[in-house]
Amino acid sequence: MEKNKTYTLKDKCKALGPGILVVGSFIGPGTITSATRAGATYGYALLWTVIFSVIAVIVMQEMAARLGIVTQNGLAEELVKELSDRPPLKWAMIILVASAIVLGGVAYMGGDLTGTAIGISSLTGIPSNIVAPIWGIGVLILINIGDAVKTLEKLLSVCVSVMAIVFVVTMIIVKPDLGELLMGAVPNVPQNAIMTCVAMIGTTVVPYNMFIHATSARKTWHNPEELPLARFDVTISMIIGGIITGAVMITAGTVMRGMTVSSAADMAVQLEPLLGSFSKPFLSIGLISAGVSSAVVTPLGVSYVLAGLFKWKMDKTDKRFFATNIIVVVIGIIVSATGYNPISIIMMAQAVNGIFLPIIVIALVFITSRTRVLGQYKNSLLRNLLGGCVAIISLVIGISSVMSLF
Repeated sequence: MEKNKTYTLKDKCKALGPGILVVGSFIGPGTITSATRAGATYGYALLWTVIFSVIAVIVMQEMAARLGIVTQNGLAEELVKELSDRPPLKWAMIILVASAIVLGGVAYMGGDLTGTAIGISSLTGIPSNIVAPIWGIGVLILINIGDAVKTLEKLLSVCVSVMAIVFVVTMIIVKPDLGELLMGAVPNVPQNAIMTCVAMIGTTVVPYNMFIHATSARKTWHNPEELPLARFDVTISMIIGGIITGAVMITAGTVMRGMTVSSAADMAVQLEPLLGSFSKPFLSIGLISAGVSSAVVTPLGVSYVLAGLFKWKMDKTDKRFFATNIIVVVIGIIVSATGYNPISIIMMAQAVNGIFLPIIVIALVFITSRTRVLGQYKNSLLRNLLGGCVAIISLVIGISSVMSLF
């Protein structure tokens, strides 16, 4: 049985940190694009995917944070350690997790570059498939100049926060129908909406964020007595992220219903009730900020996961770690330069992460339910049931989305 120290609300608020970083990671071009298209195409009908995603991300990120704090290790390292006496199972798990993280990360990278590119394209008129590769080269430079990235991320996080507030305020101004909102909270998949459902889940419950959160939590907290702080951080942060995502979908569902979304200019329409003619440049700047912030983090996230799985050094002095950064960005550049509709590229990137999500969920539930890993801090029956539900629901939706392609 867990015995945790009692903390005041002030203590908990001061401890907010790793969870906010996770929200900053998933509130990117993918979330804005997916939620806008979902609202414009299906109104409020897919609001339930936001609710499910928030519950799922709270459950999974809490497990990741708890693992990091109690073991003072990352998720990847603990998976390898726990299965070290069963080589076939260990390598099967490594291959599955590595494949899911790499493919999901590459897809996300393509979406991040494309999101930044459509923001720049909206302001300059230069085609996004030309802007994206140029920006990709910029990312390669940024991730190799150390502290400059941290300074840039702080600045961009302010821009993304302002954009999020604007969406929430706009949602209130447009006065959505409350009865219809309640109906949207009931799970229902409209015709041809399965890939959008997967994208909505994949853009919030991001597989590599679970690995990043475990590492971030262990660096922030060093004692199991601090678990209440981590849980408060996770819960409040993910709810804030869900409110922002829901606000985008609801605003689009109110202002843009029936519209085709194919550019930043189309997405900006939903902000006109608040910003008027300034909505297009504002959203473009927001997409650029969100895209830049995510694009810098994504290759590093993939590299950290592989480093944990294969016991590399977790810095650029290890050539394999460094090469992974480069490869993820280069493949992302190729994806973003294909010339396909940029909105479709971003939607597909989120869907790919949603399809691979069950693999990471199962791995996380497995490792956090092991007594020899977490002892008294292992998953309770309720947490295992919740984790199992997340895995099953995401698996069913993922399989359905793949079948819909044939």
